[in-house]
Amino acid sequence: MSGSIGWKAAFVAALLLLFGFVTAANFIPKAERVASEFWPADGLRLGLDLRGGIHWVVGVELEEAITRELEFVRKGVAERLDEEDSIALGSSTVEDGELRIVLASEADRAKTIEYIDDTNVLESTGRDGLELRYALTDDWTSDVRERTMSQVLEVLRRRIDDPQRGIPDSIVTRQGSDRVLVQIPGEQIDRQRARDLLNSTGFLEFKIVIDSDATEEDLRARYPDGIGDDKKITMQKDPETGIEIGAYLLPKLADVTGDYLDDARLQFDQQQRPIVEFTFNQEGGDLFGKLTEANKNKQLAIILDDNVYSAPAIRARITNRGMIEGQFTADEAADLAVILRAGSLSVPVVIEEERTVGPGLGQDSIESGALACGIGLLVVLAFAAFYYRMSGIYAAVAMVVNLIMLIGLMSMFEATLTLPGIAGLVLTVGMAIDANVIIFERIREELRAGRAVRAAIATGFSKATWTVLDANITTLITAIILFQFGTGPIKGFAVTLSVGIVTSVFTALVVTRLLFQLYPGTRNVSTLSI
Repeated sequence: MSGSIGWKAAFVAALLLLFGFVTAANFIPKAERVASEFWPADGLRLGLDLRGGIHWVVGVELEEAITRELEFVRKGVAERLDEEDSIALGSSTVEDGELRIVLASEADRAKTIEYIDDTNVLESTGRDGLELRYALTDDWTSDVRERTMSQVLEVLRRRIDDPQRGIPDSIVTRQGSDRVLVQIPGEQIDRQRARDLLNSTGFLEFKIVIDSDATEEDLRARYPDGIGDDKKITMQKDPETGIEIGAYLLPKLADVTGDYLDDARLQFDQQQRPIVEFTFNQEGGDLFGKLTEANKNKQLAIILDDNVYSAPAIRARITNRGMIEGQFTADEAADLAVILRAGSLSVPVVIEEERTVGPGLGQDSIESGALACGIGLLVVLAFAAFYYRMSGIYAAVAMVVNLIMLIGLMSMFEATLTLPGIAGLVLTVGMAIDANVIIFERIREELRAGRAVRAAIATGFSKATWTVLDANITTLITAIILFQFGTGPIKGFAVTLSVGIVTSVFTALVVTRLLFQLYPGTRNVSTLSI
C-alpha cells in the first residue's frame, strides 16, 4: 500500500469512527448521555411529528394594527396643521377604520384637504359639511399589515426560541396572510407557560403615580367630577390569584416605554426574592434619568400589559438600570424577562387552532420510517451486488458509510429530524447508488474499448467526476431553495436531502475510489468484476 493510499484510508477510517460514535449516541437515552462524559449530551433532535407536542395556528388581529396606525396619523396631522398653518381642528377621532376630522371653520377646509392629500397615506372616503372622512390607502394598508406580521413573527420567535428560558426545537413560521404556525415539540410541555409566552403582548410602560388606593371605587370617589381624559386608572393584581390588590391613577400616555430596553434578566435581591433586572439603551437611559430626577420621592408605576407589577418610590436619579419587583416565583420572573427581552407585540394574537400530537404516533412514524429505510437499503444493496458483482459490493460499502456519515453529521449539528426528513433519508439511500452507477458504466465503457483494468478505473473516475458533481449540485441548489422558502416539514426534508447529497458525493468519489485503490490497486489483473 502506497503512502498516499494509507493516509486516505486512515482519514476515511477516522471519519467513519467519529460519525459512527456520534450516530450510536442517538440510541443512548438522553439522561444517560447527560450523566456520562463518554457520550455527547446532544444529538439528532426529533420534530413535532416524531416526538409529539403542541401544534398551534395563531391569528394576528391586524385590524388593531390599522386602527393604531390611523391613530398615529391622526396625531401627526393635528400637530402639523396646528404648528405650520395654525389650524385648530374641531375634533379628530378614529372610528370603524376611518379617520374623522371635524373642522373648526369652513375657511380651513382647502388647506386641510391639501395637506392630507400631500401625505400620500390617506384617501378620502366621504365628506359631510365640516366633517372629513379618510382611510389608509390600499398600499399603505398593505405595508402596515406586512410590517405587523414581520414584527409578530420576530417577537414570537425570540420568545419561544429564547436560549435561556425558551422551548428548544420549536417552529414559528408564517401561514397565510394573517396567521402564524407555532409547533412546540416535546412529550412533557408546560402548556400554560407556553400559552403565557404566546399571549402576553409584553408592552412595558413607566408612569409617575398621581394617586392610589386599595380599590378602583375608592379611588374614583375622590374625583366626583371625573379623572379627566388624559388620565386612567390601572389595577395591580396578585400574580397567583388574579385578585385586584390596588388601584393607581396614572397618566394615559407613558413617560418611558419598554421600546428602549436593551436587556432583562432574572436576578435575586438581598432577601433572595426573585426580581427582573433591566437595562436601557443610551436614549432610554437619558429619558429615564430625566424622569426620575424630576420626580424624586414620588412613586413610579411599572406596568406590563396594563397591569401594575410594582410602584416603588423614587429615591434617587436612575439612568440605564432598574428592577421590577413583585410577588412572583423564580420561573415567573424568568418568563417575564424572556418577554421583555423579546420585545412587545404590537397587536394581540389569539390561538385559533390547537392540536396535540402524542409521542406514540411519533414512535410509530419512526419505526415505519426506519423499516422503509432498511428495506430500501437492502434492496439497493442486493441490486448493486447482483448487477455489478464485486464493484457492487464496493458501492454497498460506500452506501453504508454514507448513511453513517449522514446521520452523524445531522447529529453533530443538532439538526431536527421530521417525518419528511425520514423521507429524505430514504430518498438519499436510493440516490447514493446513482453516482456509483455513473462511475461503473464509465469503467465498463473503457473496458469494452480495450483498456487495461487500472487504466479503465482511472479514466472511468476521471470522466465521471464532473457528471456526478453536475447532477448533484443541481439537486443541492433545489434543496437549498426548499430550505430557504419552505416551512417546518419542508425544511426538514431539505436539510436531510442537502446533507445526504454532500455525503453521497464524498463516498462515491472518495470511499469507492479508495476501495478500488486497495484492490485491484497496482496489481496487474486481467479482468475486473463489474
